[in-house]
Amino acid sequence: MVQTASLPVLLKQLKLSGMAGLWENYLDQALQKGWNPAQYLTALCEEEVNQRYSRRIAGYFKEAKLPVGKTLSSFDFRCLPDIEAGKIEAMASDTGWVKRAENILFFGPSGAGKSHLTAAICNGLIERGTRVRYYQATALVQELQRARNELQLERLLARLDRYAILVLDDIGYVRKSEAETHVLFELIAHRYETGSMIITANHSFNNWDQIFSDTTMTVAAIDRLVHHASIIEIDADSFRKKEAMARNHKLS
Repeated sequence: MVQTASLPVLLKQLKLSGMAGLWENYLDQALQKGWNPAQYLTALCEEEVNQRYSRRIAGYFKEAKLPVGKTLSSFDFRCLPDIEAGKIEAMASDTGWVKRAENILFFGPSGAGKSHLTAAICNGLIERGTRVRYYQATALVQELQRARNELQLERLLARLDRYAILVLDDIGYVRKSEAETHVLFELIAHRYETGSMIITANHSFNNWDQIFSDTTMTVAAIDRLVHHASIIEIDADSFRKKEAMARNHKLS
């Protein structure tokens, strides 16, 4: 006769933590409701799958390092009447553009909501099982430079391939130096048609010669980014500036 005393140990060895925590409760339900063995096992397996999925999504949120509190529900689209809320919501819910390795490029002045919309899109996609990594562009470029100096650039680029979406926030703050220009271009070329990028910039492409030191490289980088991209231009004043002015008005 099969003994159940060793079941918790066996489930632990098999790394079935969901089942290990619930098999007794589900056994009681099975007896009360008259489940057959297959129904009992199915219920336990469903719980194991659900818990694993929840842990995986929680891990994705943690590794993404997105700005806190930047969701679609917390964004006031009334302040940006030219931006289609439905289009942004579709980007946050439809993983098709990610699977096609397409890009999103946000242009607009500082404080106009580019980073908020980027994080909101990423939050929505993480909930749907998409891996994302957010970077300030300058921080990532510095990390790429260190990797190149240590002859580890290819390894870093391969590690970044784990993320379906790579965010480069405020690309315009990258210093126009040959070293930074080259590693940034290598990243863009490496991800071309293989992984999605969301890039925010204060200036349109007309001013990207301030980022890349070589005109040919500027054109090549832009060509790769826009080939499969949605471009969203924001023409609005800074939210931070508006809030500061409102506070000052209340105090006056």
